[in-house]
Amino acid sequence: MRRVRYESAGGPLFVEDVPVPAPGPGEVLVRCDAVGITLPMVRKVTEAAEPVPLGGEVAGEVVAAGQGVTRFRAGDRVTGLCFGYGYAEFVLLHEAMTSPVPDDADAVTAVALVRSGLVALGALDAARLAPGESVLVTAAASGVGHLAVQLARALGAGRVLGAVSGPAEAAGAPGPAETAGASGPAEAADPGGRTMAADPGGRTTAADPVGRTTAADPVGRTKADFVRSLGADGCVRYDDGTWGDPVDCVLDAVGGDLLTPAVAALAPHGRLVAYSSGGGTVRAYDLLVGAKSVIGFQMALIARGRPDVYERWRRELWRLFAEGAVKPVVHGEFALEDAAAAHAVITSRANLGKVVLRP
Repeated sequence: MRRVRYESAGGPLFVEDVPVPAPGPGEVLVRCDAVGITLPMVRKVTEAAEPVPLGGEVAGEVVAAGQGVTRFRAGDRVTGLCFGYGYAEFVLLHEAMTSPVPDDADAVTAVALVRSGLVALGALDAARLAPGESVLVTAAASGVGHLAVQLARALGAGRVLGAVSGPAEAAGAPGPAETAGASGPAEAADPGGRTMAADPGGRTTAADPVGRTTAADPVGRTKADFVRSLGADGCVRYDDGTWGDPVDCVLDAVGGDLLTPAVAALAPHGRLVAYSSGGGTVRAYDLLVGAKSVIGFQMALIARGRPDVYERWRRELWRLFAEGAVKPVVHGEFALEDAAAAHAVITSRANLGKVVLRP
């Protein structure tokens, strides 16, 4: 099988041929159809002292189950979080981190929706969002952020705002077509009547399933336009002098220096939920004067320590998807050989929605 690996910090990424792994106890072997690219994994390539397996959210079909596996068998369509080599044609998933994919959704929809959607839904739960309250989502055009905007609205938020990088610049500079060396995204008609962008690797995307949206040509389209199209009431830039009227909740996926304006954006008694890998520091005085609070959230802790909550959120997410309340957006699909180009889109913060590899 083919998989993507790198040998030194910063890359380069390359494809190699290796034997198909065998599932161990409690594991399933999955023929991988789609892999979701995440910012934390991209950061590991450039920041980790030693090379790490390129893992993440994957979706495909079970081809074998290890000893002790009871929930899945060969032929089942699943999605899950891979802690080993996930940028590959076959991957190993722990049964506890694996969940079924409904019949009306394909693999790309699953990786665009499930993991990112669970993080967004979990962050909103941690924020204790009440109906009618206001929410601001940083990195609002990202894989998690664009779902958080939609979920906040679906859960009854009275006002939903997004915050994005740059001067709400054209989000495709560099876009997937440029980084992959293609001539640019052409559009193809979906049998269901929707419009899809051509794949940045020069392929036309497969038929869009019900409910999934593929981002239109991002050239000339700003992140702010995109965030508003998701149902946000407005969108601010990180470098704006003020982020507008105070909000009850901030969901922050950026961290670092952005924590200061994010805390300042909170109304008295407001809550900031931090789920970023970017670190950062908050001054205690800034919380004290407004009786504000900061809450850390990590999806892996919920998945491992509270599987009942994880399962409840998963079912809720698919229900909202089936009802049309949340629609994952796919910025672009890349072949394994174009993994570096996919990472470049994430690094440049050019994506509108999810970036996906197709093994």
